[in-house]
Amino acid sequence: MTTKRQRISLIYMMKKILLLLCAILPAVAGAQTFETRYERSVHDLMKDVGQRFGVKFKFDSNVDTVGKRLPYADFRVRPYSLEMTLDNICKYYDWNWWKQNGNLYKIKLYEYPRRHEQEGKMMLDWLSSLYSNKEQWEARRDTLRKEVRQRLELDAFLDSCVVTKDKKGNLERPVILSKIRKHDGYTTQNICIELTPGQHLFGTIYAPAKKVSKFPSHLGGGRGGSPSGEGRVGFPLIACPDGHWPYRYRKDEQQRLGTLARMGAVCVDFDLYGWGESEKEVGEAAHHTSRAHVYQAACGYILLDWMLTHRKDIDPKRVGVMGGSGGGTHTVLLSLLDERVTASAPVVHLASHFDGGCPCESGKPVQLAAGGTCEAELAAVMAPKPMLIVSDGGDWTSTVPTLEFPYLQRIYGFYGAKDNVRNVHLPNERHDFKENKRQAVYDFFIDVFGLDRTMLDESKIEIEPDDALKSLYK
Repeated sequence: MTTKRQRISLIYMMKKILLLLCAILPAVAGAQTFETRYERSVHDLMKDVGQRFGVKFKFDSNVDTVGKRLPYADFRVRPYSLEMTLDNICKYYDWNWWKQNGNLYKIKLYEYPRRHEQEGKMMLDWLSSLYSNKEQWEARRDTLRKEVRQRLELDAFLDSCVVTKDKKGNLERPVILSKIRKHDGYTTQNICIELTPGQHLFGTIYAPAKKVSKFPSHLGGGRGGSPSGEGRVGFPLIACPDGHWPYRYRKDEQQRLGTLARMGAVCVDFDLYGWGESEKEVGEAAHHTSRAHVYQAACGYILLDWMLTHRKDIDPKRVGVMGGSGGGTHTVLLSLLDERVTASAPVVHLASHFDGGCPCESGKPVQLAAGGTCEAELAAVMAPKPMLIVSDGGDWTSTVPTLEFPYLQRIYGFYGAKDNVRNVHLPNERHDFKENKRQAVYDFFIDVFGLDRTMLDESKIEIEPDDALKSLYK
């Protein structure tokens, strides 16, 4: 028999066990309580969010939801805002969300160079508050030029480049030029410059077949910075940084540069770091490094310098830069770094909410210059010189007509030169450098550099095989 004391003790123990089970069972059953931090499976939560807002989610391959449980899950849901709900969920895991077509949303890992469109607007509004006249803008511009160059570490890189002495004792960069190949109205010639020991710049020069001549006074008047006046001698020069499309040997790049050369401009492009011939020297992985950012910037800078110094058929008052996608990033960068540039044409690139998704575009923290900046402000450094922005409706440049272009017009307005910046927007096109984009570029350089429109005929361009455009590794 048990005593009264033992019975009381047993009842007390049973109560303790019952209380413990009450604390444990909700967690076992998945109940949401304070003790369990209201945790829920991320998979189930996102399913509920999708049903609540009538949307679907696609998870990027590197976003893993398996076994993940989110604390205070339902408290992160904002019934009045899908975007705020997604922010609250994604930021816990360092994810981000991106609206796709229709009702589809993609969940990706956080990307430091990519932001939402409304963040681009907030950035431009903040930047615009920093300057209200030409003097304030130019103080900011000078700071940007200085700090971008420092953050890029361009001067340290240039100091590390190879130089030799010519017969007269002058310092020179080691250069290999191929034989000139003749085509219908233009020529091509490969150029190879050793930059750092064992690593080279690889490019091709497209030049008019005709001899350089005096330009009549009605050509070259252009907008804001192009030369004018009878008797000027020399072809305009256009440097063409390449984008991430398959190599610079592709058909549309040969068409574009060959056509501009037929119309009277000397053009030069170059391989991306770790692409084309450069890949043979450093490997493909080298492209996805911060070194690629400074290397490609230096390629454009050194090419301009070499062309202006060594070719006697170049007009130093007409120097352009033009490139698409990642080449647009380097078009903006080279236009900022080198004040000899007099006209700029970034194509399917410019956005206030995207800095370029490859380390070759954003590996060095240039967007942190001057307390924070973006591509639109870096492009504005060109003001009041002529600039063309080509955008489309199928990529991040869809905001240009409503965000970036009005911002640029305001900066150009400080100089009374709003017409010197223009935007060709193609709302039904996607991210490429097809016919309409090339036509926009032709029209721009015909206008500002006085090129010969009668020579505009892409069918006359001979598409050379890849090996013909290579210098060392065929």
